[in-house]
Amino acid sequence: MKILDRYVAKNFMIGYVIAFCVLIGLRILIELFVNLDEFTKHTSLGTWALTRHVVSFYAMRTTLYFRDIAGVITVVAAAFSLGRMVRSNELVAMIASGVSAKRIVGPILVLAIVFTGLAVADQELLIPSISDKLVRSEDDLPGQESFPVRFLTDAKGSLICSRRYYVETLTLDAPTILTRERDPNRPGVWKVTGRISADAAVYNEKSERWDLINGLYVATDAVDTTQARPIAFYEASDLLPKDIAVRQMSGYDTLLSSRQLTALAAQKTKIKDVAQLTSQKHFRITDPLINLTMLMVSLPVLICRDPRTMKSAVVVSFGLTAACFVTTFVCKMLATEVVFARIMPEFWPWVPLFIFLPIAIIELDSMRT
Repeated sequence: MKILDRYVAKNFMIGYVIAFCVLIGLRILIELFVNLDEFTKHTSLGTWALTRHVVSFYAMRTTLYFRDIAGVITVVAAAFSLGRMVRSNELVAMIASGVSAKRIVGPILVLAIVFTGLAVADQELLIPSISDKLVRSEDDLPGQESFPVRFLTDAKGSLICSRRYYVETLTLDAPTILTRERDPNRPGVWKVTGRISADAAVYNEKSERWDLINGLYVATDAVDTTQARPIAFYEASDLLPKDIAVRQMSGYDTLLSSRQLTALAAQKTKIKDVAQLTSQKHFRITDPLINLTMLMVSLPVLICRDPRTMKSAVVVSFGLTAACFVTTFVCKMLATEVVFARIMPEFWPWVPLFIFLPIAIIELDSMRT
């Protein structure tokens, strides 16, 4: 790496750290201000315990914030670093010496790809591994949550209900499980084959199954439904304790990895549910590309020679970034809606790229030395 590359990369890294701290910190402060009364419900724990709870809560939430605004952070970092170089006339000196503008922005694009890779790893690896902690509300203490379970589906198609699930003891209170199988004569339709009931179901971490207390199974085709047979456990390989906590939250599919989305889509029968999961899988591919496209659209605007035009260049670049951001948001809304008499979850995730990628390529090609 040449001295010029190291210098540009260093400026961008400084800008990235500043942009990350400012944007993420601002969001944490806003949410903390809004939800402060929720945290103060646990003042009996003491100041130190409460502070530790707040810090751990937002430390984990930072993974979600970074996923959502990774592209904006990159654009802000580029604007900061290039603006600093323009203000000190360093960029003018580089261009006047014959260095190509594409050569100047090269290190920024390389680092942007690296940070985009970190955002992908955050979404696919880190967030799914702590998803059960990310669904906690501000007034939930770790391990002490409890909530009702309503018709969760496992990989076998069974529906699982419970009056209450206790996170600390990994216990389902008075669970009812409706076992089902697909109807071969009617695609997409399930038929109930039996019912499992118990006083409680406790997750056994060694055997990785749910141990049933006073469990009973009754088949739907039984002649005498009062003669139920005992059942000691229920195996649900894809319904672990952390999955129960995650799947109680609306929009929980954003916390899943692409592999988990594929497995979940195979269980769904409603068209809108399948469309939602399909669009999610496609957006997992297009979101990193859209983040890079936002930067590529903004960079040529930020390469200016006159410091007096830098403010207008920053405004224009942020305007283009906002337009790309809004277009992506609208496409996410339309991905599960009927448009032109069809639901097209495979089409809408790619629309922002169809619009802004050609603009980015044309702008990069038009940069002059």
